[in-house]
Amino acid sequence: MEVGPALRFPSQTLSGFLAASAIAFLAASAASASEKRRSLNGRVAPPWVMDPSNELPSADSLPLNVGVPGTFGIWKDSSSPCNLTFSRANDFSPWAGMLIVPPNAPASCFSSTIMPSSVPGVFMAPSQCPAGSIWARVDNEPVARERRNTTTLACIGPPIHHRPGGLPGLSILSYFTAPKSITITRFSQGGDMHRRVALILLFAGLGASSRAAELSIPYEKFQLSNGLTVIFHEDKSDPIVAVAIQYHVGSNRETKGRTGFAHLFEHIMFQESQHVGQDQFFKKIQSAGGTLNGGTSQDGTIYFEVVPRNSLEMALWLESDRMGFLLSKVTQEAFANQQGVVQNEKRQNYDNRPYGQSRYVMSKLLFPENHPYNWLTIGSLDDLANATLADVHEFYKKWYGPNNATLVVAGDFDKAETRKWVEKYFGEITKYNEIKDMSPMPVTLTASRRAYYGDELARSPELTIVYPTVEEYSQDSYALDMLAELLGRGKKSPMYKVIVEEKKLAPGAMVGQQSQELAGYLMFMVRAFPDKPLQDVELAVQEALARFESDKFTEKDLERIKARLETAFYNSISSVLIKAFQLARFEEYAGSAGYITTYLGNLKAVQSKDIWRVYEKYVKGKPSVLTCFVPKGKVELAAKDCESFVIPAESIEQQQKYQAQAAQSTMKVERIPTTFDRSVEPPAGPDPLLRVPGIWETKTGNGIRVLGIQHRELPLVSFAVIIKGGQLFDLLDKTGVAGLTARLMMQGTARKTPVELEEAIDELGATINVYSGVDKTTLTANCLASKFEPVMALVEEILLEPRWDIKEFDRLKQQTLENIRREQATPAAVASRVFRKLAYGADHLLAEGSTGSLETVTAITLDDLKQYYQQFLAPSLAHIAIAGDIDRKRATGAFERLTAKWPARSAQLPSVAAPSAPAQAALYFVDIPGARQSEIRIGNVSLAESDPDFYPATVVNDKLGGSFNGILNLILREEKGYTYGARSYFGAGLYPGLFLAMAPVQSNATLESLQIFRDEMTKYRQGIKAEDLAFTKSSLTKSNTRNFETLSSLLNMLNEIGVYKRPLDYVKQREQFVQGLTLEAHQKLASKYIDPNRMIYVVVGDGKTQLPVLEKFGLGKPVMVDRDGKPVPATAPTSE
Repeated sequence: MEVGPALRFPSQTLSGFLAASAIAFLAASAASASEKRRSLNGRVAPPWVMDPSNELPSADSLPLNVGVPGTFGIWKDSSSPCNLTFSRANDFSPWAGMLIVPPNAPASCFSSTIMPSSVPGVFMAPSQCPAGSIWARVDNEPVARERRNTTTLACIGPPIHHRPGGLPGLSILSYFTAPKSITITRFSQGGDMHRRVALILLFAGLGASSRAAELSIPYEKFQLSNGLTVIFHEDKSDPIVAVAIQYHVGSNRETKGRTGFAHLFEHIMFQESQHVGQDQFFKKIQSAGGTLNGGTSQDGTIYFEVVPRNSLEMALWLESDRMGFLLSKVTQEAFANQQGVVQNEKRQNYDNRPYGQSRYVMSKLLFPENHPYNWLTIGSLDDLANATLADVHEFYKKWYGPNNATLVVAGDFDKAETRKWVEKYFGEITKYNEIKDMSPMPVTLTASRRAYYGDELARSPELTIVYPTVEEYSQDSYALDMLAELLGRGKKSPMYKVIVEEKKLAPGAMVGQQSQELAGYLMFMVRAFPDKPLQDVELAVQEALARFESDKFTEKDLERIKARLETAFYNSISSVLIKAFQLARFEEYAGSAGYITTYLGNLKAVQSKDIWRVYEKYVKGKPSVLTCFVPKGKVELAAKDCESFVIPAESIEQQQKYQAQAAQSTMKVERIPTTFDRSVEPPAGPDPLLRVPGIWETKTGNGIRVLGIQHRELPLVSFAVIIKGGQLFDLLDKTGVAGLTARLMMQGTARKTPVELEEAIDELGATINVYSGVDKTTLTANCLASKFEPVMALVEEILLEPRWDIKEFDRLKQQTLENIRREQATPAAVASRVFRKLAYGADHLLAEGSTGSLETVTAITLDDLKQYYQQFLAPSLAHIAIAGDIDRKRATGAFERLTAKWPARSAQLPSVAAPSAPAQAALYFVDIPGARQSEIRIGNVSLAESDPDFYPATVVNDKLGGSFNGILNLILREEKGYTYGARSYFGAGLYPGLFLAMAPVQSNATLESLQIFRDEMTKYRQGIKAEDLAFTKSSLTKSNTRNFETLSSLLNMLNEIGVYKRPLDYVKQREQFVQGLTLEAHQKLASKYIDPNRMIYVVVGDGKTQLPVLEKFGLGKPVMVDRDGKPVPATAPTSE
């Protein structure tokens, strides 16, 4: 998987800075490569919560040693006028204790040592701290060492109303004022690496939104003799383990003429190694119930697996085999196949989509020819075709040594046992030459550069303006992140106010800052409305910058940005995989896996003066790179003084040439010696028991069902209000009303303007969204548990007090129409849209997606939205789901207050009839001249998700096209190299859904790909092998261990129950169905629901080269339709 730089646009810069993307690499400050962060490691147990007004157990009645190393004994000193509460770790713990002084204690309590140093830790309250605060001093060494190395933490106070929910592996102490209580979490002792005291405190800063906090991911680190860095992070909250290996090699290590090789090599790493057969890497991991992938960026390559804990040894065995024993099995056939796959990935993601070449043009203009960022990670088609087997060997030996990698194991595992496995499987791998980190190569422009490109697929002009900035780890990068937020995020930003609101030049405007290993840039991007000249847009960007200078920004604006950091941090560590990514990335690029603490601290330390300084230094009056992408033939839309930029276009004939070229080359490869028999796959341990989280259920006073899961690993809460209906309530001639209604609900409330609502959400560090789909409207929210009540107050306003702002309605309507036009320029979107219309029929409500069409959206008025809201957003159609660090009483109390104000409405969900399947197959074609790929869609209308056969049908489809190891993908991608991916699925809701098989394939393989789809589905109806059914059973049942890790996955489970009225234990019932599925039942279901002779076949591609060939498919001449699915004369192929 090729990955572009993690350009942080406004919504990503902070709140998404640690996003769940496997390869969204982070920027951090510089750190010494030798720095090692040590923090307490362990498992947080449920906290004790006490009210200081109540008498606590005496020291005698609450023993200190309660069986778990690190457990706290807690008691209250009733004899002291200071009314102290003291907690002490037991004797097995490497550190001491804690002491709390109530804020109403006498002044004398803050002027003397409160407890003697009888244990290896002391808390004191000196007179220099204000009354009502706590001063903490912790001794790092035992008493026997006479209290050397004392560390002063801070004056903590005043006490705050904040309750962290218990971060796995961290000890967090927090004092409450409302309600008055003390919460102390216990932790288990880490390994011998963790002798250093690490007390994590959350406390109030200068303002409510600038809370100081040290947030970290605890870990242990060691290094093998061959240079492999190994990091362990223990988190036993779920019976799964993530394994990630970060290699410090990306496309920035390539040379001109051999671009795209780092990414190509990533693909080769999944093929075969000396002791693991062809495609067995995927099969073994997925059969174990795991997931896996890899990603390459300009700076690095990462590989990962998440498996049930009993398969950890197997994952390490697999990773070690491809790290040390790959070359003996890299055959010319496998190499040529992946050349084709990567070429098709490039066609799919760059060549065959509007604006796909934008980053390519920007890189060529911004970076000099000899700069490693002058080319994209995907490389060029010519360079990919010219790569040889010898190149593979040279690249592997230079960059894939253990001394150029960091291995992270994160999750539920035994550290001692896992260390032995790591040493066994990785210890003998050969160390290659030492590799020095590259030095930064910042770019300086002496003059601006301007270019335009005529894009065959674009319908609207796009402007980008890029300023060179700094590399990651530079102190300026943090202020630049903040600058991007202030310039481009939200309705208050100057880019939005000038370009979107005032001049109405575009539906949106973005500003993104990206700092990478070698260099960085700040990008402004505006995709304008079709008729808007980019010269006007450029002038508007300049006006927005002038507005930024004149209007400035306030400290409160800055505080709102910082307020999202804590919530963002906790969301970023919601899974062991994301934590593994962060640890690997920071270790390899910042010199310390624990550098996230410094990263967050540096962001919080940014001041207004820093932002103005970087604005003056990098933006104001500085040279830039400006690019204009305009629809081909409309050069008049480009900005002034732009030169034409030429991008060589690939022809169909060149595709055939590349295939023939890749098949040439031979090379003899010797077997690599090993000290033990690596061909023996490690046995898996006992399967972890399926632990479905406990679900509580209740109903509010007006009958709304509430489903909840208390999940206390992180101090977060996520919840959703789901209202059945969505598009199903739309009128045929006004589809899109439900979607517009949902979006307008986020544009202010009766009490708040759009800007005020946005600011209120940001101040709480929360996210709230409302959206509508085919069968439901959903409001979702995510926040710190401590902010739940104020977030609920905003949710109440959004849901019950819409603003009905006509200006915002007009803007959203125009934005929706523009999005529809842009979809009509994207081959993949055109294929899906046309297939849907042909499958359901033009007169069916579901023929259009929930967005609607140009005709239906044009007809919608604000009154239509008001009427929809009044009639169909009814509590009788709603349910509520909540998961997180919140108990049932608190959650239901808040929801009772909400629903009590929600007026009852009489609304009944409409039934939707399913059209009959076609009597015979038919082939349709949409002509997009010059298309580099053909988009294929095959299928028919099928089951509703409420149908008893729906889940069985999805299980049956798994081996056909439901996973990487599906038959369609193995043939079309792994065997033929025609596509980046092929799949099939059953998709539905409270309506008859679709069975769909699909793939984008290279143009010259369109006919053969269609034949493969049809032939394989025909064979599939006859039944599958017993080993294939066993694989499906193993994969689906064992993967359940991964399904309850995050709040989003828990909400998904609750919504399945709420929307489709499933039993609370439906997960176990499904597991029983899978385990009991027979070959006969599988064949019967496949034959019933997968019939290629009664399916619709849609191809979107180049008519000139493909139409004559497709007549050989056996369905006669393809029926020509336009991009809306309407018939056009077959004699006149046209893209319009």
